[in-house]
Amino acid sequence: MIEVHDLTKKYGDLHAIHKIELKLEKGDVFGFIGPNGAGKTTTMRILATLLNPTWGEAYVGGYSIYTKPKEIRRIIGYMPDFFGVYDNMKVIEYLEFFAAAYRIKGPSRRKICDDVLGLVDLGYKRNELVTSLSRGMTQRLGLARVLLHDPQVLLLDEPASGLDPRARIEIRGLLKELRNMGKTIMVSSHILPELADICNKIGIIEKGELIVNTDVDDVMRQVRGQTVLLIEVRTDRDAAGKLLEQHDLVDKVEEANDTLRVTLVEGEHDYSILAKLLLDNGHALTRLNEEEINLETAFMTLTKGITS
Repeated sequence: MIEVHDLTKKYGDLHAIHKIELKLEKGDVFGFIGPNGAGKTTTMRILATLLNPTWGEAYVGGYSIYTKPKEIRRIIGYMPDFFGVYDNMKVIEYLEFFAAAYRIKGPSRRKICDDVLGLVDLGYKRNELVTSLSRGMTQRLGLARVLLHDPQVLLLDEPASGLDPRARIEIRGLLKELRNMGKTIMVSSHILPELADICNKIGIIEKGELIVNTDVDDVMRQVRGQTVLLIEVRTDRDAAGKLLEQHDLVDKVEEANDTLRVTLVEGEHDYSILAKLLLDNGHALTRLNEEEINLETAFMTLTKGITS
């Protein structure tokens, strides 16, 4: 759905973005993270056909940003970090105004507006003035606006910016629902743990360059280096630990409270045989999972805080 090659934007000698390479398939949710000024908004504005690159190419839905900007705008929904609203309009009037701009006509216009209000859980505010909405409600209204024409691709620039914890949770739930609807989503955010919760792919941009572009799980493995397992057994924990230490897959075993912390040798990620080993030797497993690494830790490890 999104394909980017060698995408570059320069302002004089300054590279806002430099040789970006990116490919997103239908249904991907791409978390775009990086320091302020790293190039996230520039990239999104180019994909939304609001800004021309200095060189490079980008396709959205198979359409080139150079030759088919109108076609791209029909299939995308772009939500900037800050957007204007018409305070003297009611919520339903605001949406109907934009629905008309999308050339949605007749009885279907009101139904579509009601449907997106229901999706973002603002139906009970339909007759309230936009100016009466909280920051979180305004963000949801902005998301409702970009959903009116049922876009295939969503470009969301900091959709949870400035929101309180409850509003952030609501936005995250809404993004999960959009993901389940099969939308292709590029979302930038500084709320890193929440991106890990909803995204299947992550891009980290720094100084205009995309330094990481991979699956979320691969980012975690890259930061950790070695896979670490947390194992609990009902039987003799010391015996289970010694059994695991003798296996070729295991680098070391440590005890933490009632848990065995098992580090695999570098490069090994398949640990299914260890579960069988424990069970075959009479150890009843109550827990076996990988130790999680916070996405914030990954971000701090992989970046230096440099901007363009």
